[in-house]
Amino acid sequence: MLAGGLLAGFSVLSLLTYGYLAWDAAGDPESAGATAKLEEGPEAEPAPPPPHLIFILADDQGFRDVGYHGSEIRTPTLDKLAAEGVKLENYYVQPMCTPSRSQFITGRYQIHTGLQHSVIRPTQPNCLPLDNVTLPQKLKEAGYSTHMVGKWHLGFYRKECMPTQRGFDTFFGSLLGSGDYYTHYKCDSPRMCGYDLYENDNAAWDHDNGMYSTQMYTQRVQQILASHNPRKPLFLYIAYQAVHSPLQAPGKYYERYRSINNINRRRYAAMLACLDEAINNVTLALKRYGYYNNSIIIYSSDNGGQPTAGGNNWPLRGSKGTYWEGGIRAVGFVHSPLLKNKGCVCKELIHITDWFPTLIMLAEGQIDEDTELDGYDVWETISEGRRSPRMDILHNIDPIYTKAKNGSWAAGFGLWNTAIQSAIRVNHWKLLTGNPGYSDWVPPQSFSNAGPSRWHNERVSWTAGKTVWLFNITADPYERVDLSSKYPEVVKQLLRRLSQFNKTAVPVRYPPKDPRSNPNFNGGAWGPWFKENEKKKKPSKNKADTKQNKNKNKKKPDRRKGHSLRCFAGG
Repeated sequence: MLAGGLLAGFSVLSLLTYGYLAWDAAGDPESAGATAKLEEGPEAEPAPPPPHLIFILADDQGFRDVGYHGSEIRTPTLDKLAAEGVKLENYYVQPMCTPSRSQFITGRYQIHTGLQHSVIRPTQPNCLPLDNVTLPQKLKEAGYSTHMVGKWHLGFYRKECMPTQRGFDTFFGSLLGSGDYYTHYKCDSPRMCGYDLYENDNAAWDHDNGMYSTQMYTQRVQQILASHNPRKPLFLYIAYQAVHSPLQAPGKYYERYRSINNINRRRYAAMLACLDEAINNVTLALKRYGYYNNSIIIYSSDNGGQPTAGGNNWPLRGSKGTYWEGGIRAVGFVHSPLLKNKGCVCKELIHITDWFPTLIMLAEGQIDEDTELDGYDVWETISEGRRSPRMDILHNIDPIYTKAKNGSWAAGFGLWNTAIQSAIRVNHWKLLTGNPGYSDWVPPQSFSNAGPSRWHNERVSWTAGKTVWLFNITADPYERVDLSSKYPEVVKQLLRRLSQFNKTAVPVRYPPKDPRSNPNFNGGAWGPWFKENEKKKKPSKNKADTKQNKNKNKKKPDRRKGHSLRCFAGG
C-alpha cells in the first residue's frame, strides 16, 4: 500500500509539473525552449520486460537420480544449472503423472478438480475440467506467447480438452501417459492401439520417421526459440517423456554405463544421460537466440522413480504411486540470471501448485479475486531466501482407492475413517492413513544384480491392523520412526485438518472406458472422439423409409446400441 501510495503521489506530481510547464510555455516562447531542454534531459529507465518462463518437467525421475544427489548416473548439465541456481530440497509433487500435471497447470489440489484418483486413462471420457482456468491462459492474458512440447496426459476425449484449447498457442507432443519413444505408438489393450504424436490438434503423421522423442522434442524447442522474437515474453512448457517406461534410448548412451549389470537400471541411465544432454541443448539455444539473460528455468520431476523400471529414490522410502517421500519428494531447481541469491539450497516447503501463482506474478499477470488456489507465490522464498508462505500440503485424499482392511472411524478417533488412503503435511509433521502402498527402502546396491531383485531391499512388515502413520519429516525425512502412538494429540490435529480439507472436495471423476475411444475409429490415431452434437436421428414419418432404415440398421451391428452420450461423464 505504501509503495502504491508513493507511485500514485508521483503520478499526480508529474501531472502537475507537466501542466505547469505547459501553461508557462503557452505564455512565454523562451519558456518553451527551456521546456524542450528539460524534456530532452535523461530519461527514466524503462521497466524491465517480463521474463521468459521455461518449465521443464521430467517423467518418473527418481530422487537419487541426479548427480548432485549422489547418483552413479552422470548429469553434468543438471548439476551445473542447479549449482548456479537454487536447489529445491523440500520440494513436493504428486505420486503420478496426471495429478502433478493438473496441479501445476491449475494451482489446485486434486480434490478440487475431481482428479484425485489414479491417472486419466486413454479410453476414459475424462479430462482436466473445462471450468478450471489454466496457467497458459493466464499468461496469454499477460501478453505471453505460450508453447507446449511433450507429454500432455490431461485428457483429450473432446476437442475442448486439447492443449491448444487450454491456453497454448502451439502444441507438439503426445496426449497419453506413455508410448514407444521411436514409433510413438501406444497399446492400451489388445486391439486398442494407435499413433500418439500431435501437432496442435491433428495427428503428426509427417513426423512418423522413427526419431527418438527426447531428441525430437528438443529439436522442436530449438525451432520455437529460433522463430520467436525474444523481445516478446515466452512461456515454454517442455514435458519430456523420459525417463518413463518403456525403457528405450539411442545406442550411444549405453556405452558409458556398461558397468551397470541390472538391465533396467542401465537402460534408465542411458535415457537420463540423453535427457541431460537435451537440456544442455535447450540451454544453449536460449543463449544463442537471445533469451537466456531474461529467462527463468524451472526443472522438476513429476513424481518419484519406479525401482522396477530402473528408478531410485534412496534414501527416501517408497516409490512412484505412493505417498511415502520417495513417491512425492522430487528433484527440482530454479536457474536464472534474475535470481537475487544464486548457488543456494532452499529448504523451505514448496509444492508443485505453487508454480501457478508464482509464474503469473513474475509475468505481471492478474489472478482473479474469486479464484480459489491452493498454491502460493514462492518467488521471494526461492530468489531471496525468505520464509515460505506455505505451512501445509494436502498430498491427497483418494476415497475410491483400495480401502485398508483394518481401517475404521475408531482408529481415527471418530474424526476420520482410516481405511481411506490419504496423506497430509503440516509444518514438520506428516500423517498417512489407509493403504500406503509399496513402502520399502531401495538402496543403490539393489541394482547390482543382472536381473530385477529385492534381495537388498529393506522390507517392512507392519503390525497387523495398522492404518495410521505419523512422522516428523524434518527430523526423520526417511520415515523410519513412526510416532503415531507417541503423539496421539498430533494425530488428532492432522486428522481434523484432513476432515476440513475433505469438506471442500468435489466428486471424483473416474468414468468407465468408452469403446468409441478406439483409435481404429479415428484413422489409427488416439484423439478426441466425443462429439457434443451427436444426436439420435429422428424416425422418418414415411413407413417405407422407416422399414428401409430398420434394414440398414440390421446390416450395421457396430452401432454399439446402448452407448448414449448421456451415459458418459461430461467435460
